[in-house]
Amino acid sequence: MDSKTVLVTGIGGNVGQGILRNINSLHWPVKIVGCNVTEFSSGNYLCDSTHLVPYAFDKEYVSEINKIIDNENIDLIIPSTDYEVYYLALNHKKINATIVASDATIAKLFLDKYLTYKCFYENNIPFAKSWLPKDFDFSCEEYIAKPREGRGSRGIILNPENPQQLNDEYIIQPFHKGIEITTAVYVTKKGKLHGLFSMERQLENGTTSQTIVNNNYNKVFEDIAKKIIDLGGVRASFNLQSIIDKNGAIFPFEVNGRISGTNSIRHNLGFQDVKYILQEYLYNQEPDPVATINGIATRIYLDVIYKGATNFEALNNKTSNPILY
Repeated sequence: MDSKTVLVTGIGGNVGQGILRNINSLHWPVKIVGCNVTEFSSGNYLCDSTHLVPYAFDKEYVSEINKIIDNENIDLIIPSTDYEVYYLALNHKKINATIVASDATIAKLFLDKYLTYKCFYENNIPFAKSWLPKDFDFSCEEYIAKPREGRGSRGIILNPENPQQLNDEYIIQPFHKGIEITTAVYVTKKGKLHGLFSMERQLENGTTSQTIVNNNYNKVFEDIAKKIIDLGGVRASFNLQSIIDKNGAIFPFEVNGRISGTNSIRHNLGFQDVKYILQEYLYNQEPDPVATINGIATRIYLDVIYKGATNFEALNNKTSNPILY
């Protein structure tokens, strides 16, 4: 197996750090380069080298990414944030490495919940009814306002008093109650559904805190995933968030067009989408068959401690020898 170099973006977040842990767990000859909008983050210790980059929407972002590509001989870029997926896909012709991302039109669609709703409605793909605030008709007793491009459950308002006065940066959806299911989907380079994996989850501060594998609805999710793939331009991993109400009705309400934050949990339960990406995009191999098992996962906080360190600048890679406690 040849030595390769992979750039993982957004290493300060749980998605990026999960990707890093998954790559390291394979023990393949893959050098990991990380980047983030801050020089020091808790993902640094998982990387062979790290770099500071501006936000993806900054005009200097693409040129800074190309500097990293040239300096580190990057073979593959795995973005871990929604905006980086979109801006890297949008500028792929200007970037001198392979990017693991859907087409820019699809990435933009998944960034915007209202655009997602409109597209899915037009293509007969299930999705929670969504209104712009000015169009809300109060046809549901309970409703929820959320940013159209919000991430991590931030900015959500339950039953706002004057929903029609919110601006068009928000959408309104019915407040469906029930269990929340997160479904990860992997699409091969040939545009075929490789497999999916569903977990019932609980959230804390917008991220998954504990999960249990739930395969009871996978036939429905498979049908939905295939319809999404049929839109065209969908590649690698995406994630579908849904509510299952007490009557068993399924209401997808969000699509994330990237590897999701539970990737490290899934990896240990047999759905190894980070590994599939490396197999396909680095080594031109067919991805391993999906072989999932049942399981439960919870998350804990760990400390990354650098004994004797007196400044942050040197703490930028694996050689810093931290203690995990």
